[in-house]
Parts: sequence; C-alpha cells; structure tokens
Amino acid sequence: MFGLGWPEVVIIAVVGILIFGPKKIPEMGSALGKTLRGFKEEMDNPDPDDGEEHENEAD
Repeated sequence: MFGLGWPEVVIIAVVGILIFGPKKIPEMGSALGKTLRGFKEEMDNPDPDDGEEHENEAD
C-alpha cells in the first residue's frame, strides 16, 4: 500500500479526523467514492465523441 505500514495509516487517519472532524469524514468519503465511480465508468465506457478533433473549437 504505497510503502505505508499500519502505524502510518493510523497516524494519517487521526490527523484527518483532527483536521476535518468526525462528522465531515463520511461526507468526504462519499464524495470521493462518487468521483472514483464516475471516473471508472468513463474509463470503461468512453464517449465516442470525445476522440474527435474539431476544427472550429474556438468558435
């Protein structure tokens, strides 16, 4: 896990709780999960129009 052991993970979690507060952590986790889920869906099913180049994109 990126060369991190359990003591480092615990320290990072404690610092995160101290900075953001215990009520804000679930909201941030939910937002991160939604972002990662959307990114994964786009990677699995890319929009066919995204690969096309447009000549008059500035217009």
